[in-house]
Amino acid sequence: MSARRTGWVWHELYGWHDTGRAAGYVLGAPGVQPFGHFESAESKTRFASLVEVSGLREHLVEVRPRAAAEEDLLRVHTEAHVRSMQEQSRRREGGDMGDGTSPFGWNGYEVAALAAGGTVHAVRAVLDGTVDNAYALVRPPGHHAVADRGMGFCMFANVAVAIEHARAHDGLRRFAVVDWDVHHGNGTEAIFLDDPDVLTISVHQDGNYPADTGALEDRGRGDALGTAVNVPLPPGSGNGAYLAAFDQVVVPAVEAFAPELILVACGFDACNADPLATMMVTSSTYRTMTAGLVALADRVCSGRLVMSHEGGYSPIYVPFCGLAVVEALSGHDTGIADPFEPDWIDWPGQEVQPHQQAVIDRARALLGPGASR
Repeated sequence: MSARRTGWVWHELYGWHDTGRAAGYVLGAPGVQPFGHFESAESKTRFASLVEVSGLREHLVEVRPRAAAEEDLLRVHTEAHVRSMQEQSRRREGGDMGDGTSPFGWNGYEVAALAAGGTVHAVRAVLDGTVDNAYALVRPPGHHAVADRGMGFCMFANVAVAIEHARAHDGLRRFAVVDWDVHHGNGTEAIFLDDPDVLTISVHQDGNYPADTGALEDRGRGDALGTAVNVPLPPGSGNGAYLAAFDQVVVPAVEAFAPELILVACGFDACNADPLATMMVTSSTYRTMTAGLVALADRVCSGRLVMSHEGGYSPIYVPFCGLAVVEALSGHDTGIADPFEPDWIDWPGQEVQPHQQAVIDRARALLGPGASR
């Protein structure tokens, strides 16, 4: 791996985002003992800790986040949504982002604005040449938030806010978003559904969340037809299916689109240990896909690549997946081994299966001749 200047966005306040005492995501149901929300701080703070104690942090360039301004949020979200989040955030008891299962505590708006701003400033650091690429370990996540409400633990669409900021301030026009979170990137897709200059690619578990979005046939609208790409992999997909989808759909689609910047909605909930999905991906596959994106960005957009953290709800395994990604971005090998992968890498079903390949083949066929590989 060749060394890169990799930006690193992290702020202690991301760990302070308060999602309350739900049992998973169930709030206040009779007979349900309170425990903790799935979207807790643990997987993120443990990821940041492993980057620190592994020695990798000293090879990264700190990018200090600042809160996204109202004007940044309003380029993507309705004024009613932004005002609602501000007003609920002033309550001592906090509020909900919009779907009844995405709570936030007092001052939650400020943390969410800092998450959106963290992604914005990661992009700015890449565009002004301070770093070659960047990882924004932000919280709360963003890829489910739509223009007029939050959902799926997401208040604001962090990646979309960063794209519109780059358009307004840096003059960029064409963007590609690669989303490998296990849940469909419905918010990002919906925000850019009519925009022919933003390619959105989502590789996700079919029918998981949201249950009614992310079909192969959902391809954009009007002049933007073909700029939304969905790969709804069957439950139980593992490393082979993800690598096949990456090589056969993601890479050719991005190459054909020729963006000026690649952004990644980087969720780790397709991993083998996640409680909100039934996939089997291990850290080496996240490493391989990231290395592939670094090479792809070199070919199509002068290396401009920014990753923004999304889901991933296994506190024990997300840190190893995240470390693999940041090592691949930066070109630095810490020597820290994934202690779980040897037990999972040879499980039956890790190779791409015929029914999984059939979905990938259909997605590839929908790309058209310009994206053949």
